[in-house]
Amino acid sequence: MFGLNGIFRTNTSQFRQQVRLAHKIRGKAPIYCRTIKERIDELNYKDELYTTRIDIGFPPERKEKVRQEQFQHLKAIKNDKNLEKLARDQKLFIDLDESKKVWLETVGPLHKKQIADHYAIFEHLYGEGYFIPFLNLDIFYDLKQDSCLPVYSGNVIKPAEAIEPPIVSYQCAPDTLWTLVLTSLDGHLIEQNKEYVHWLIANIPGRDVDKGDILIDYLQPFPLKGTGYHRYAFVLYKQKEKLSYEVPKVTSESSLEDRTFVTRNWYKKYQDVITPAGLAFFQTSWDSTVRDFFHKNLNQKEPMYEYDFPDPYIRPQEWFPLRKPFNLYMDKYRDPKQIKKEYLLRKLQSEDPFKSPSPPLKFPNAQPLPKSMPSWLKLHEKKIRLKWGRVNDV
Repeated sequence: MFGLNGIFRTNTSQFRQQVRLAHKIRGKAPIYCRTIKERIDELNYKDELYTTRIDIGFPPERKEKVRQEQFQHLKAIKNDKNLEKLARDQKLFIDLDESKKVWLETVGPLHKKQIADHYAIFEHLYGEGYFIPFLNLDIFYDLKQDSCLPVYSGNVIKPAEAIEPPIVSYQCAPDTLWTLVLTSLDGHLIEQNKEYVHWLIANIPGRDVDKGDILIDYLQPFPLKGTGYHRYAFVLYKQKEKLSYEVPKVTSESSLEDRTFVTRNWYKKYQDVITPAGLAFFQTSWDSTVRDFFHKNLNQKEPMYEYDFPDPYIRPQEWFPLRKPFNLYMDKYRDPKQIKKEYLLRKLQSEDPFKSPSPPLKFPNAQPLPKSMPSWLKLHEKKIRLKWGRVNDV
């Protein structure tokens, strides 16, 4: 019998065969299949109990008066014809410090949160938890010679530039207490899904970081060679009262095992008395100081990683390879060293140490080739003229 869409079906007790325009159709008929949306939803299904995100930070402050002032300010700027004329003449100067201040007071914290989500900072620190960093953290590494390197949101800082502890500053009331934590999200050498805590200072009075209780001494970043970029995150927590964290005292001479840390478990234990407020993080990759750190500080050999690329697969030879250039097909089964040698000798034939090289063809595609030349040789000469392919590697 004929069904919908001109499909012929033969119903049997074991199978149902579909034929459309003399072609067999695999699988179920369209009227019985799931839609693309249903299949995508099934593949991307996530349990809401474990994926619902929780805001663990401070709520935003309502600033109705500030919004009205900003609206009036924007309205005045748009009506100012003098500013438009200066902008057209490229003579308009902007106070960058003032613009940064306005950005931090308005959409800056939301932008920082979006960047942290992009780098999966919150996911690997707190799981389903996140917060909006309303408190701005100014962190600088002193590079000596009257220069410093700031920590923003994911900028790259090499280990040689972060050997010494940074300068940390922020704006807050003097009668408040804070905790500063620096952790490595990608650098644990033994256990998976765990971190190394590189710095922990508790009970910081106001913004005097130097007066806080240093529970864990600062440790420089040590990303391993061949593992790409590692993330290091500074998180500032506001305390409700003075605390004595149950963490062992870790000095610069302690082992790495003593620095094993899980931010989610640590925060879960003290979540009633601390609240995250500030965030800054950077990325770093291997340099020579990491080797010195392992040899001198840890007294052990530096672990190194490298990619092991398998040899490319080459299919067995054929008696009559159709639609394949003769020279390229044969080069697949020859010694690569011999091929490079031939290309090098061919290139050296046209080189003269006492003469300047001949000028290239102005219109290489307009120069005709002999009609009797084989197609594979025409393609080869065309590549030489246009400087394509293997010729440039020699």
